[in-house]
Amino acid sequence: MNSRTIIIAEAGVNHNGDTALALELVDRAAEAGADFVKFQTFKAARLASKSLSKAAYQQVTTDAGETQFEMLSRLELSHEAHRVLMERCAEKGIAFLSTAFDLESLGFLADDLGLKTLKLGSGELTNGPILLAAARSGMRLFVSTGMGSLAEVEEALGVIAFGLMREGAPSSRADFAEVLLEPAAWEALRERVTLLHCTTEYPAAVEDTNLRAIETMRQAFGLSVGYSDHTEGNAMSIAAVARGAGVIEKHFTLDRTMDGPDHAASVEPDELARLVRDIRAVEAGTGTGIKQPGPAEIRNRASVRKCVVATRAIPAGQIIQAGDLTAMRAAGPIPAIALWDCVGRRARRDLPEDTVLDWEALSWDV
Repeated sequence: MNSRTIIIAEAGVNHNGDTALALELVDRAAEAGADFVKFQTFKAARLASKSLSKAAYQQVTTDAGETQFEMLSRLELSHEAHRVLMERCAEKGIAFLSTAFDLESLGFLADDLGLKTLKLGSGELTNGPILLAAARSGMRLFVSTGMGSLAEVEEALGVIAFGLMREGAPSSRADFAEVLLEPAAWEALRERVTLLHCTTEYPAAVEDTNLRAIETMRQAFGLSVGYSDHTEGNAMSIAAVARGAGVIEKHFTLDRTMDGPDHAASVEPDELARLVRDIRAVEAGTGTGIKQPGPAEIRNRASVRKCVVATRAIPAGQIIQAGDLTAMRAAGPIPAIALWDCVGRRARRDLPEDTVLDWEALSWDV
């Protein structure tokens, strides 16, 4: 049976900077049955230039005249809010998780809050300094790969492997490729890193999802691979689990009509709960991959499968012809696939029409 899929309810910045709203998101994620509820930890001043415009999707969902820095400043959660949220998570029995967007925030999550797991967003896939710091933080890493090529994912893994296997700073990018030549580096990566396939668009179109990339990365790197879903609805998450995704991350909100950059691309609490139920059902139905009948099927075989039955009366001593036999549901011991093995044998006793044949009734004696 497959291992249990980790489900991350991505609250992100859907709290709109309001701690009370963030607490309610924790409650709803716990009620839905998610394993983690995830927020975003950043300092706007360290994340975006004050003159940087918003992404295209952010201009649609928020004030287009506002800079990205101004928007992010409204969405910051204080350190104290993080602690309050962690306490609520402990009360509700759901794990707290956050994405670090800068080195100071990463240090806060690792050293002050003592988190054991960290999420790195797709924007950090080529951010060498934060990848290196994350590797040395001691935390297990979920690494999103949106906007990245397979080569960029490999180089990011090289940075993480360098952080795990080496001390000090790299001398050049060549160090990242070199460390990946060591089998021990890949062992360390398998213990610490889960890659997340992702399409960095909000909402992402289904036709841009490319779920086959999950298997591509699994085969290329031998690591656990999950899926961070930005599409509308739950279909792609369900499909990803069926394709072997070990982690599903899904944005959720209390209300999709709220103002904010990510609400429109999020599911609401009832949809999140349905997603959790459906994922657990897919896990139960995926099975071992071994093609064999299950207990329920074995019980049904006798009443469903065909066996060999006499189409007409066959006197004792008569050599059986193909026309004497047929395949019918009759719970008999000779399966229909063996009908031809019965042809040419002699009947040992009278076999009335509709007799369910057994091997004791047949002889090779002529």
